[in-house]
Amino acid sequence: MLKHLRSLSGHQNPVYALTNSSEPGIFFTGGNDKGVVEWSLKKMSFLKVLMPVKTSVYSLHQYNDQLFVGQRSGEVSIFDLNKQTIISTFQAHEKPVFDLVTIPSKQEFLTASEDGTVGVWSLTDWSLLYRIRVSADTVRAIAVSADGLQVAFGCKDGAIRIYDLSDYSLLHILQQHTLPVTSVQYSPDGKYLISGGRDAQLNFWSLPDYQLQHTIPAHLFSVYGIAFHPSLPYFATVSQDKSIKLWGSDDLRLYKILSIEKSTHGHTHSINKLIWSLDGKYLLTTGDDKLVMVWEWDL
Repeated sequence: MLKHLRSLSGHQNPVYALTNSSEPGIFFTGGNDKGVVEWSLKKMSFLKVLMPVKTSVYSLHQYNDQLFVGQRSGEVSIFDLNKQTIISTFQAHEKPVFDLVTIPSKQEFLTASEDGTVGVWSLTDWSLLYRIRVSADTVRAIAVSADGLQVAFGCKDGAIRIYDLSDYSLLHILQQHTLPVTSVQYSPDGKYLISGGRDAQLNFWSLPDYQLQHTIPAHLFSVYGIAFHPSLPYFATVSQDKSIKLWGSDDLRLYKILSIEKSTHGHTHSINKLIWSLDGKYLLTTGDDKLVMVWEWDL
């Protein structure tokens, strides 16, 4: 189902952030290096350092030919991919920015930080609209529901907090993880929310009532990423335990484990991020071993 195609080198330090471009076959990475890097799946190679950064990059998000870059310093930079220049840099938080998402229907974007707040910003002039105190500690991950009406925040205190996107009112607090929540993702069909934590568990919450339906001991250590295939009924998870796992999104069965312990290819250190290519042909993973691994979907 998935087989190792290529390992791409270029980073000199751990990689924490990964996102697609809207241009097919192009993606971006960032981490503990002093720059954001552009890559080509067609050439299977590093293309260029897109922009310099002062501190580690913890989050990347691409929307409408703009790349949003969240840094350890709490700064957010916005890079215009057409003009190939930084069009804005501002101090979004006093502590690291761990996640970024856009809400196109509202012309807003959200930033989640170690300071326990979420910033709500204008997509038109980058001004701060609201600052929401979500948790007393780190807000690590953001996911927007398939219908665009709700947002989930995964928090260091082990809770997932669900807010209404129309007015940012708190709807639910989900408490099942025994350690920090490190990843959240809504299923594209709108049936459930998945959360992954430092407790190595995957929890499945039914929608729209957010009732816990299943708990799976998915990994040995923290679950750092969850990503649904763009067209097929599967999702993948990655972990600090150096493994990638492929699951059925309908039956929640484990179909494949990709790890150095199980096969000849795999990451040698924690895997921090994963994405599918826009066409679903490739799964991309990256982490503390400084590599980007390309896995081909083999039907």
